[in-house]
Amino acid sequence: MLSFQKGQVTLPQYKLLLCSLYEIYQTLEEEMDRNSHHPGVEPIYFPAELARLPSIEKDLEYFYGRDWREKIVVPAATRRYCHRLRQIGKENPEFLVAHAYTRYLGDLSGGVVLGRIAQKSMGLKSSEGLSFFAFPGVSSPNLFKQLYRSRMNSVDLTEEERTGMLEEAVKAFEFNIQVFDDLQKMLSVTENQLQSNLTHSKPLDVKTMQIPGTMIITSPLLRIVLGLFVALATVCMGLYAL
Repeated sequence: MLSFQKGQVTLPQYKLLLCSLYEIYQTLEEEMDRNSHHPGVEPIYFPAELARLPSIEKDLEYFYGRDWREKIVVPAATRRYCHRLRQIGKENPEFLVAHAYTRYLGDLSGGVVLGRIAQKSMGLKSSEGLSFFAFPGVSSPNLFKQLYRSRMNSVDLTEEERTGMLEEAVKAFEFNIQVFDDLQKMLSVTENQLQSNLTHSKPLDVKTMQIPGTMIITSPLLRIVLGLFVALATVCMGLYAL
C-alpha cells in the first residue's frame, strides 16, 4: 500500500495484474451474459456501462502485442475464483450479483484515482494501456452507484437466498484476497531464488519455477514486488465502502 502511494508501481507489476483481471472478468462477464435474463441478474446487468473485458484486452495488446493471449500468467487462486463464478452461473445465477457488485463498484469507485496514480508512477505519457480504469459509459459514478444499488435491492429473494447472497459476497472478497496472496507467493519465490542465484552466481531459469498451488511461472516479468496488487484491492475496497 505504501509502495503504491509513493508512486512506485512498475509496468511489470501492472501487466501481471492485468493477466488475472482478464481471466476473472472474462469468466464473470460470460456468466453474466449467459444469465442476463435471469430475474436475479437482469436488474443489475449493465454491459454497456460496466463491461471490463474489452478494455482489459485492449490494455494487454498494448503492453504485450498481438500475441498477448500466449503470454498470460495467473496463479492457481485466479483459476479457483473463475471456477466458482462458473459454478454459481450454472447453479445459482442470482449469486453472481455478489461478485458483480464487489468487483464492478470497487473498480468504478477507485478507477479515476488509481488510473492517474498508475499513469504517473509508470511514466506513461498517455492513457494508453490504462483503459481498465476508465468507464466512458458512466457519466456520474455516484449517481450510477445509487442506481445500481437500487436495482440490486429490487431483486426478489427468499430468506434462504438472501442469506446465501451475503455468504457469497464474503466469498467474493476472500477470492480476491487469495488471488493477491498467490501473487505474493509467486513473487516471493522468484525473489528468493534471485537472491540465492546471485549469492551462488548461478543463472535463474524462471520457466522451471513452480510453487505449491500455483501454475508454472513462464515470464521474467515476475522479478518485482507486490505493491500494486494489495494496493488495488485495499484502495478499491476502501473507496467502495465509502
